[in-house]
Amino acid sequence: MTPRPSLGLRARLLFAFALLCVVTAAAVSGTSYVLARNEILQRTQDAEVHAMTSRLQALYPLPTATPDQIELDEIAKAATNYVCCGFAIYGELSSPAAGSSDAVPPDPGPPDAGPRSRRMPGKPPAVNLDSVSPALRRQVAGGRTAWQRVALEDGPWLIVGTPLMITEQGQGPRPSGIEVYVARSLDAERRSIDGLALSAWGTGGAALAFAVLLALLATRGVLGPVRELGRAARLLGQGELRTRIAVRGSDELADVAHTFNSTAAELERHVKQLREMEADARRFVADVSHELRTPLAALTAVADILEEEAAELPEPAGRAARLVSQETLNLTVLVNDLIEISRFDSGVAALVPNEVDVAELVRSTLRVRGWPEQVETDLPAGVTARLDPRRVDVILANLVGNALRHGEPPVSVRLSADPHWITVEVRDHGPGLDPAVLPHVFDRFYKASATRARSEGSGLGLAIARENARLHRGDLTVVNAQDGGALFTLRLPRRTPDPDGGPE
Repeated sequence: MTPRPSLGLRARLLFAFALLCVVTAAAVSGTSYVLARNEILQRTQDAEVHAMTSRLQALYPLPTATPDQIELDEIAKAATNYVCCGFAIYGELSSPAAGSSDAVPPDPGPPDAGPRSRRMPGKPPAVNLDSVSPALRRQVAGGRTAWQRVALEDGPWLIVGTPLMITEQGQGPRPSGIEVYVARSLDAERRSIDGLALSAWGTGGAALAFAVLLALLATRGVLGPVRELGRAARLLGQGELRTRIAVRGSDELADVAHTFNSTAAELERHVKQLREMEADARRFVADVSHELRTPLAALTAVADILEEEAAELPEPAGRAARLVSQETLNLTVLVNDLIEISRFDSGVAALVPNEVDVAELVRSTLRVRGWPEQVETDLPAGVTARLDPRRVDVILANLVGNALRHGEPPVSVRLSADPHWITVEVRDHGPGLDPAVLPHVFDRFYKASATRARSEGSGLGLAIARENARLHRGDLTVVNAQDGGALFTLRLPRRTPDPDGGPE
């Protein structure tokens, strides 16, 4: 399953800062904009209503419920002295001669024409009685001063309506049926509000830019130590145990740096101790092995004599002589293997490469040990490689010897090659290796059965074989064949580097 690509810490911090800034700026600027807009409109509305009602109060109360055109002109004149934008007078005029109401036309008519409405010159043509909504008319007709903001062709307008009251003798004031509507353009307020909106957007943009800059500075301050910590951890993982990071300040990152440095120092101390112990152990094994070679040489000579005389000795003595000879041989093999392992561990093992015919090298290994009749071979001619023949002989002898001792016939050796690699496969047709044993086959002194106290070999043969393969910059692996038996595969480069490290 392919992992999802994720944003880096820098990108996440930038996004978080920008989102926080946008949300905060939108909330603050939006709230300020709404409050300022409402305040501007409310003040304009209150001032308009107050000025209109104050101006018209000079007309209260009307002397008669049926004003004539002259009185209407007086009302219009009072409104004209105040209103610069426009107004309209609308009313239902009841008279003894007429028991019906007429719609008031927008233009003034002659005094004897009968209309009771007036529209003053200078009023924009977009504002007329059609601009007054029914809801506003119902409010004014109910005897209340009301206002409403409307959007017309030439912009927003504030329309304020108020009824004119009349006081008759012996009665309180009552609506006269005459309604005055004043329209005032809100274009100046709109421009002010648009300026506020532009300022809000500008403030938000500036805040966003500031937040991004602040996020960059914050990520630089946070990610710098994190990157340094990551670099130091990689170097520590690569074996640079003296790696340390600089401690700056006294915050949480400084605590992490202190902890890392303490851990690295403790790790360096433990690794140094382990390396010293390992070096002491290797040196001890190498020294003991070398010291044993001289007495083993003497024991081997004595064991050879005892082996020759064993047949003429009485049975208990002859059996003891043969046992001493065999155990001396096993001890010699073990000491030689320990010396070889100590060379690998100390890094002094070296190759002596030569151009060899690989097929002939395999035949020589089998012939020297008397195995040609027991082993099937598939060795194509003409396969040459630059190898250390002694070490390859050790590998092949160990693999074929194990197959003959622990496997079942037929045992086969197969050689194949390509332009860069040679491959030698050694397999038997026995039951194969237990799956739990396979990962440990090349471990030193590993025994497949815990009940087996000791084995015929030293327990180091396969470990030495793999070390020899790796010394050639190749490898040695093992698997269980599908049709039974263990299959060891040796892969070596056809051009092994010279001992000085350079290729041929």
